[in-house]
Amino acid sequence: MKFHLRIDPMAEEEIRATVHTRTELIDRIEALVLGEDRPERIIGYGEDDWRELRLRDIECILVQEDRTYAIDGQGERFLLKARLYEVEKLLPDCFFRINKSAIANRNRIERFTAAFNGAVDVRFQCGYQDYVSRRCFRAIKERMGIK
Repeated sequence: MKFHLRIDPMAEEEIRATVHTRTELIDRIEALVLGEDRPERIIGYGEDDWRELRLRDIECILVQEDRTYAIDGQGERFLLKARLYEVEKLLPDCFFRINKSAIANRNRIERFTAAFNGAVDVRFQCGYQDYVSRRCFRAIKERMGIK
């Protein structure tokens, strides 16, 4: 790995990075450089308690019965007091839509499974499964560089 710093008071500030793959560290560096103030945690409400959930530990965020839930690495569901589109704005780039009512953490996906009828399911490390819409699957393949 190389690091090069050039200080030129007359030039426009610019930061370039060449990496082999996008990682959580790269996402954090990008947020830092761009001055984005994205939270690293979100509050999730259980039946009797509330907990700070680290975004990187969330497997999936979904809407069921007009309520937004986050599923953590143990498969526990936590109620979020925000709409899905509001939560989506806070999430790092490792999250992407898998259907109209769910957002997945790319780093927590175990596998995609195709069915004979053309449907695609996604399975997370905690065991939770959901479907992937065709439109979202096309975008996911492009983003992951799959042809």
